[in-house]
Amino acid sequence: MRGQTQEKNSFTTKQSGDAAEDRALHYLLAHGLQLVQRNYRTPGRGGGEIDLIMQDRHATMVFVEVRKRLHPSYGGPLGSVSASKRKRIAFAAKFFLMRLKYEPTCRFDVVAIDTNGLHWLQGAFTVD
Repeated sequence: MRGQTQEKNSFTTKQSGDAAEDRALHYLLAHGLQLVQRNYRTPGRGGGEIDLIMQDRHATMVFVEVRKRLHPSYGGPLGSVSASKRKRIAFAAKFFLMRLKYEPTCRFDVVAIDTNGLHWLQGAFTVD
């Protein structure tokens, strides 16, 4: 019984995350971005994942992390994008870019969803 409860909670968390990504995607599409890929993962263990890879009107490749937190504890949705999380996103972005025949301008955005709504932070962080 206990294992079933944990599985059910995990499924609910996944559904919530997918719904947040859907909401962010629709918002970004409405603001002129185009979807390149969703839920991009690097192969193998220890890699990274990017929730949404978008392209803006100026051909800038936009790597988007979607974070939903309904409670402000631990810094809310923005505070949950830790240095290690940013590092994994950057790793995945570099891996993704290696497949391209050109090197586009890139940007790392965060879409934060909390009790006050959806907040799109363009250029939320940079990588070296």
